[in-house]
Amino acid sequence: MVEILFQRLLQAAAVMLAMSVLVFAGVYAIGNPIDVLIGPDATQAVRAEVIARYGLDLPLWRQYLGFLRRFLEGDFGRSFVYDLPVLDLILTRLPATLELTLTAVAVAVAAGVPLGMYAGYRPRSAAARAVMAASVVGVSVPTFWIGLILILVFAVWLGWLPAGGRGATVAVLGTEWSLLTLDGLAHLVLPALNLALFKLALMIRLARAGTLEIMLSDTVKFARAAGLSEWAVLRHHVLRLIAIPLVTVLGLEFASTVAFAVVTETIFSWPGLGKLIIDSITSLDRPVMVAYLILIALLFIVINLMVDLAYAALDPRLRRRRSAS
Repeated sequence: MVEILFQRLLQAAAVMLAMSVLVFAGVYAIGNPIDVLIGPDATQAVRAEVIARYGLDLPLWRQYLGFLRRFLEGDFGRSFVYDLPVLDLILTRLPATLELTLTAVAVAVAAGVPLGMYAGYRPRSAAARAVMAASVVGVSVPTFWIGLILILVFAVWLGWLPAGGRGATVAVLGTEWSLLTLDGLAHLVLPALNLALFKLALMIRLARAGTLEIMLSDTVKFARAAGLSEWAVLRHHVLRLIAIPLVTVLGLEFASTVAFAVVTETIFSWPGLGKLIIDSITSLDRPVMVAYLILIALLFIVINLMVDLAYAALDPRLRRRRSAS
Protein backbone atom coordinates (compact mmCIF):
# COMPACT_ATOMS: atom_id res chain seq x y z
CA MET A 1 0.00 0.00 0.00
CA VAL A 2 2.80 2.40 0.89
CA GLU A 3 4.65 1.50 -2.32
CA ILE A 4 1.56 2.20 -4.43
CA LEU A 5 1.02 5.50 -2.65
CA PHE A 6 4.66 6.47 -3.28
CA GLN A 7 4.34 5.61 -6.99
CA ARG A 8 1.19 7.68 -7.30
CA LEU A 9 2.87 10.64 -5.62
CA LEU A 10 5.77 10.43 -8.09
CA GLN A 11 3.31 10.30 -10.97
CA ALA A 12 1.44 13.27 -9.52
CA ALA A 13 4.66 15.28 -9.30
CA ALA A 14 5.50 14.51 -12.94
CA VAL A 15 1.98 15.47 -14.07
CA MET A 16 2.10 18.72 -12.09
CA LEU A 17 5.48 19.62 -13.63
CA ALA A 18 4.15 18.99 -17.14
CA MET A 19 0.97 20.93 -16.41
CA SER A 20 2.93 23.88 -15.04
CA VAL A 21 4.93 24.09 -18.27
CA LEU A 22 1.83 23.88 -20.49
CA VAL A 23 -0.19 26.33 -18.42
CA PHE A 24 2.63 28.85 -18.09
CA ALA A 25 3.49 28.76 -21.79
CA GLY A 26 -0.16 28.92 -22.84
CA VAL A 27 -1.13 31.79 -20.56
CA TYR A 28 1.96 33.86 -21.29
CA ALA A 29 1.37 33.52 -25.02
CA ILE A 30 -1.95 35.41 -24.69
CA GLY A 31 -1.85 39.17 -25.13
CA ASN A 32 0.20 41.76 -23.32
CA PRO A 33 -0.98 42.73 -19.82
CA ILE A 34 0.97 45.99 -19.99
CA ASP A 35 -1.60 47.28 -22.45
CA VAL A 36 -4.24 46.73 -19.76
CA LEU A 37 -2.23 47.85 -16.73
CA ILE A 38 -1.23 51.27 -18.02
CA GLY A 39 -2.91 53.73 -20.34
CA PRO A 40 -1.97 54.21 -23.98
CA ASP A 41 -0.71 57.73 -23.23
CA ALA A 42 2.03 56.48 -20.86
CA THR A 43 5.60 57.33 -21.75
CA GLN A 44 8.15 54.73 -22.81
CA ALA A 45 10.00 55.24 -19.52
CA VAL A 46 6.88 54.38 -17.52
CA ARG A 47 6.21 51.31 -19.70
CA ALA A 48 9.80 50.12 -19.28
CA GLU A 49 9.62 50.60 -15.51
CA VAL A 50 6.37 48.59 -15.21
CA ILE A 51 7.70 45.83 -17.48
CA ALA A 52 10.88 45.54 -15.40
CA ARG A 53 8.93 45.59 -12.12
CA TYR A 54 6.88 42.53 -13.12
CA GLY A 55 9.83 40.77 -14.76
CA LEU A 56 8.17 40.73 -18.17
CA ASP A 57 11.42 41.78 -19.85
CA LEU A 58 13.04 38.44 -19.00
CA PRO A 59 13.10 35.47 -21.41
CA LEU A 60 10.12 33.16 -21.04
CA TRP A 61 12.21 30.29 -19.65
CA ARG A 62 13.63 32.54 -16.92
CA GLN A 63 10.15 33.74 -16.04
CA TYR A 64 9.02 30.11 -15.78
CA LEU A 65 11.95 29.10 -13.55
CA GLY A 66 11.22 32.05 -11.31
CA PHE A 67 7.56 31.08 -11.16
CA LEU A 68 8.45 27.43 -10.41
CA ARG A 69 10.80 28.44 -7.59
CA ARG A 70 8.18 30.73 -6.05
CA PHE A 71 5.51 28.05 -6.48
CA LEU A 72 7.57 25.50 -4.53
CA GLU A 73 7.92 28.12 -1.82
CA GLY A 74 4.15 28.66 -1.74
CA ASP A 75 4.34 32.05 -3.45
CA PHE A 76 2.12 32.51 -6.53
CA GLY A 77 3.15 36.12 -7.04
CA ARG A 78 0.99 39.25 -6.90
CA SER A 79 -2.07 40.06 -8.95
CA PHE A 80 -1.53 42.68 -11.64
CA VAL A 81 -5.00 44.11 -11.11
CA TYR A 82 -5.68 43.80 -7.37
CA ASP A 83 -2.04 44.21 -6.26
CA LEU A 84 -2.56 41.45 -3.69
CA PRO A 85 -0.84 38.09 -3.19
CA VAL A 86 -2.52 35.68 -5.59
CA LEU A 87 -2.85 32.91 -3.02
CA ASP A 88 -4.63 35.25 -0.59
CA LEU A 89 -6.92 36.41 -3.39
CA ILE A 90 -7.82 32.84 -4.33
CA LEU A 91 -8.35 31.77 -0.72
CA THR A 92 -10.80 34.62 -0.15
CA ARG A 93 -12.91 33.42 -3.11
CA LEU A 94 -12.49 29.66 -2.52
CA PRO A 95 -15.08 29.28 0.30
CA ALA A 96 -17.85 30.67 -1.92
CA THR A 97 -17.02 28.21 -4.71
CA LEU A 98 -16.68 25.27 -2.33
CA GLU A 99 -19.98 26.12 -0.68
CA LEU A 100 -21.75 26.26 -4.03
CA THR A 101 -20.04 23.12 -5.35
CA LEU A 102 -20.55 20.98 -2.25
CA THR A 103 -24.21 21.94 -2.09
CA ALA A 104 -24.72 21.11 -5.77
CA VAL A 105 -22.94 17.76 -5.51
CA ALA A 106 -24.80 16.86 -2.31
CA VAL A 107 -28.15 17.58 -4.00
CA ALA A 108 -27.14 15.55 -7.06
CA VAL A 109 -26.09 12.52 -5.01
CA ALA A 110 -28.96 12.65 -2.51
CA ALA A 111 -31.57 12.80 -5.26
CA GLY A 112 -29.82 11.14 -8.19
CA VAL A 113 -28.77 7.83 -6.61
CA PRO A 114 -32.20 6.88 -5.17
CA LEU A 115 -33.99 7.95 -8.36
CA GLY A 116 -31.53 6.02 -10.50
CA MET A 117 -31.82 2.92 -8.34
CA TYR A 118 -35.61 3.08 -8.56
CA ALA A 119 -35.44 3.50 -12.34
CA GLY A 120 -33.22 0.42 -12.50
CA TYR A 121 -35.34 -1.57 -10.05
CA ARG A 122 -38.65 -0.80 -11.82
CA PRO A 123 -37.46 -0.01 -15.36
CA ARG A 124 -40.85 -0.49 -17.02
CA SER A 125 -42.89 1.69 -14.66
CA ALA A 126 -44.22 5.09 -15.72
CA ALA A 127 -42.35 6.82 -12.91
CA ALA A 128 -39.05 5.27 -14.00
CA ARG A 129 -39.61 6.40 -17.58
CA ALA A 130 -40.42 9.91 -16.38
CA VAL A 131 -37.21 9.97 -14.33
CA MET A 132 -35.13 8.91 -17.34
CA ALA A 133 -36.84 11.46 -19.58
CA ALA A 134 -35.99 14.18 -17.06
CA SER A 135 -32.38 12.96 -16.96
CA VAL A 136 -32.12 13.29 -20.74
CA VAL A 137 -33.26 16.91 -20.45
CA GLY A 138 -30.74 17.55 -17.67
CA VAL A 139 -27.88 16.19 -19.76
CA SER A 140 -28.90 17.87 -23.01
CA VAL A 141 -29.92 21.43 -22.06
CA PRO A 142 -27.03 23.91 -21.67
CA THR A 143 -26.31 25.12 -18.15
CA PHE A 144 -26.42 28.81 -19.04
CA TRP A 145 -29.89 28.45 -20.56
CA ILE A 146 -31.24 26.64 -17.49
CA GLY A 147 -29.75 29.34 -15.27
CA LEU A 148 -31.48 32.10 -17.23
CA ILE A 149 -34.80 30.23 -17.10
CA LEU A 150 -34.46 29.75 -13.33
CA ILE A 151 -33.85 33.47 -12.87
CA LEU A 152 -36.76 34.36 -15.15
CA VAL A 153 -39.23 32.05 -13.38
CA PHE A 154 -38.27 32.16 -9.72
CA ALA A 155 -36.74 35.64 -9.46
CA VAL A 156 -38.58 37.73 -12.07
CA TRP A 157 -42.02 36.17 -12.49
CA LEU A 158 -42.63 34.65 -9.06
CA GLY A 159 -40.26 36.80 -7.02
CA TRP A 160 -39.56 33.95 -4.62
CA LEU A 161 -35.75 33.97 -4.75
CA PRO A 162 -33.03 36.55 -5.45
CA ALA A 163 -31.52 36.60 -8.92
CA GLY A 164 -27.86 36.90 -7.92
CA GLY A 165 -25.26 37.64 -5.30
CA ARG A 166 -24.32 35.70 -2.20
CA GLY A 167 -26.51 37.39 0.41
CA ALA A 168 -25.75 37.64 4.11
CA THR A 169 -22.93 35.49 5.49
CA VAL A 170 -21.70 34.34 8.88
CA ALA A 171 -18.02 34.05 9.76
CA VAL A 172 -16.99 30.64 11.12
CA LEU A 173 -13.29 30.15 11.92
CA GLY A 174 -12.47 33.21 9.87
CA THR A 175 -14.40 32.03 6.78
CA GLU A 176 -17.65 33.50 5.51
CA TRP A 177 -20.50 31.05 4.85
CA SER A 178 -23.91 31.90 3.41
CA LEU A 179 -25.45 28.50 4.23
CA LEU A 180 -25.83 29.56 7.86
CA THR A 181 -28.19 32.49 7.20
CA LEU A 182 -31.68 32.49 5.71
CA ASP A 183 -30.80 35.27 3.30
CA GLY A 184 -27.64 33.50 2.20
CA LEU A 185 -29.51 30.22 1.82
CA ALA A 186 -32.09 31.94 -0.39
CA HIS A 187 -29.30 33.30 -2.60
CA LEU A 188 -27.72 29.82 -2.76
CA VAL A 189 -30.78 27.90 -3.97
CA LEU A 190 -30.87 28.93 -7.64
CA PRO A 191 -27.13 28.70 -8.46
CA ALA A 192 -26.80 25.40 -6.56
CA LEU A 193 -29.82 23.97 -8.38
CA ASN A 194 -28.49 25.14 -11.73
CA LEU A 195 -25.09 23.60 -11.05
CA ALA A 196 -26.62 20.37 -9.72
CA LEU A 197 -28.95 19.55 -12.62
CA PHE A 198 -26.32 18.09 -14.94
CA LYS A 199 -24.71 16.10 -12.11
CA LEU A 200 -28.16 14.93 -10.99
CA ALA A 201 -28.94 13.59 -14.46
CA LEU A 202 -25.54 11.88 -14.61
CA MET A 203 -26.02 10.22 -11.20
CA ILE A 204 -29.48 8.98 -12.25
CA ARG A 205 -28.17 7.37 -15.42
CA LEU A 206 -25.16 5.77 -13.73
CA ALA A 207 -27.19 4.44 -10.79
CA ARG A 208 -29.85 3.05 -13.13
CA ALA A 209 -27.29 1.29 -15.34
CA GLY A 210 -25.54 -0.21 -12.32
CA THR A 211 -28.79 -1.32 -10.70
CA LEU A 212 -30.01 -2.99 -13.90
CA GLU A 213 -26.79 -4.98 -14.09
CA ILE A 214 -26.62 -5.93 -10.41
CA MET A 215 -30.27 -7.00 -10.22
CA LEU A 216 -29.51 -9.79 -12.72
CA SER A 217 -26.42 -11.00 -10.85
CA ASP A 218 -26.08 -14.12 -8.68
CA THR A 219 -25.47 -11.92 -5.63
CA VAL A 220 -29.05 -10.64 -5.72
CA LYS A 221 -30.45 -14.10 -6.48
CA PHE A 222 -28.68 -15.62 -3.47
CA ALA A 223 -29.76 -12.72 -1.24
CA ARG A 224 -33.39 -13.21 -2.22
CA ALA A 225 -33.08 -16.96 -1.73
CA ALA A 226 -31.78 -16.29 1.78
CA GLY A 227 -35.03 -14.52 2.58
CA LEU A 228 -33.82 -10.92 2.60
CA SER A 229 -36.38 -8.23 1.89
CA GLU A 230 -36.18 -6.19 -1.30
CA TRP A 231 -35.18 -3.12 0.73
CA ALA A 232 -32.35 -5.06 2.36
CA VAL A 233 -31.19 -6.36 -1.02
CA LEU A 234 -31.11 -2.86 -2.48
CA ARG A 235 -29.44 -1.26 0.53
CA HIS A 236 -26.87 -3.91 1.45
CA HIS A 237 -25.99 -5.43 -1.91
CA VAL A 238 -27.01 -3.27 -4.86
CA LEU A 239 -26.00 0.05 -3.35
CA ARG A 240 -22.63 -1.29 -2.20
CA LEU A 241 -21.80 -2.77 -5.60
CA ILE A 242 -22.78 0.31 -7.61
CA ALA A 243 -20.92 2.57 -5.15
CA ILE A 244 -17.53 1.74 -6.69
CA PRO A 245 -18.14 3.28 -10.14
CA LEU A 246 -20.18 6.06 -8.54
CA VAL A 247 -17.24 7.04 -6.32
CA THR A 248 -14.99 7.33 -9.37
CA VAL A 249 -17.40 9.51 -11.32
CA LEU A 250 -18.35 11.53 -8.25
CA GLY A 251 -14.72 12.37 -7.50
CA LEU A 252 -14.00 13.53 -11.03
CA GLU A 253 -17.31 15.36 -11.25
CA PHE A 254 -16.61 17.24 -8.03
CA ALA A 255 -13.30 18.46 -9.42
CA SER A 256 -14.90 19.40 -12.73
CA THR A 257 -17.70 21.19 -10.90
CA VAL A 258 -15.18 23.35 -9.07
CA ALA A 259 -13.28 23.98 -12.30
CA PHE A 260 -16.28 24.68 -14.52
CA ALA A 261 -18.56 26.56 -12.14
CA VAL A 262 -17.58 29.62 -14.18
CA VAL A 263 -20.85 29.79 -16.11
CA THR A 264 -23.08 29.47 -13.05
CA GLU A 265 -21.06 31.95 -11.00
CA THR A 266 -21.12 34.46 -13.86
CA ILE A 267 -24.87 34.17 -14.47
CA PHE A 268 -25.76 34.46 -10.78
CA SER A 269 -22.98 36.95 -9.86
CA TRP A 270 -21.67 34.45 -7.31
CA PRO A 271 -18.36 35.82 -5.92
CA GLY A 272 -16.30 32.66 -6.30
CA LEU A 273 -13.27 31.43 -8.21
CA GLY A 274 -15.20 31.19 -11.47
CA LYS A 275 -16.02 34.89 -11.51
CA LEU A 276 -12.45 35.68 -10.45
CA ILE A 277 -10.93 33.77 -13.37
CA ILE A 278 -13.33 35.39 -15.85
CA ASP A 279 -12.34 38.84 -14.57
CA SER A 280 -8.66 37.83 -14.69
CA ILE A 281 -8.93 36.66 -18.29
CA THR A 282 -10.64 39.91 -19.26
CA SER A 283 -7.90 42.00 -17.63
CA LEU A 284 -5.03 39.61 -18.58
CA ASP A 285 -4.12 39.12 -14.93
CA ARG A 286 -1.55 36.41 -15.68
CA PRO A 287 -0.51 35.46 -12.12
CA VAL A 288 -4.12 34.76 -11.16
CA MET A 289 -4.78 32.78 -14.35
CA VAL A 290 -1.68 30.61 -13.91
CA ALA A 291 -2.30 29.99 -10.20
CA TYR A 292 -5.95 29.09 -10.80
CA LEU A 293 -5.16 26.56 -13.52
CA ILE A 294 -2.32 25.01 -11.53
CA LEU A 295 -4.49 24.65 -8.43
CA ILE A 296 -7.31 23.09 -10.48
CA ALA A 297 -4.84 20.56 -11.92
CA LEU A 298 -3.64 19.83 -8.39
CA LEU A 299 -7.26 19.34 -7.29
CA PHE A 300 -7.85 16.74 -10.02
CA ILE A 301 -4.67 14.88 -9.04
CA VAL A 302 -5.53 14.84 -5.33
CA ILE A 303 -9.08 13.65 -5.99
CA ASN A 304 -7.82 10.87 -8.28
CA LEU A 305 -5.52 9.73 -5.49
CA MET A 306 -8.39 9.79 -3.00
CA VAL A 307 -10.57 7.77 -5.41
CA ASP A 308 -7.87 5.10 -5.65
CA LEU A 309 -7.73 4.88 -1.85
CA ALA A 310 -11.53 4.73 -1.68
CA TYR A 311 -11.44 1.76 -4.07
CA ALA A 312 -9.48 -0.23 -1.49
CA ALA A 313 -12.02 0.62 1.18
CA LEU A 314 -15.04 -0.32 -0.94
CA ASP A 315 -13.76 -3.36 -2.84
CA PRO A 316 -12.45 -6.18 -0.60
CA ARG A 317 -10.86 -7.87 -3.64
CA LEU A 318 -8.36 -5.02 -3.94
CA ARG A 319 -7.45 -5.27 -0.25
CA ARG A 320 -6.83 -9.02 -0.55
CA ARG A 321 -4.80 -8.58 -3.73
CA ARG A 322 -2.59 -5.90 -2.19
CA SER A 323 -2.10 -7.81 1.06
CA ALA A 324 -1.13 -10.94 -0.92
CA SER A 325 1.46 -9.00 -2.94
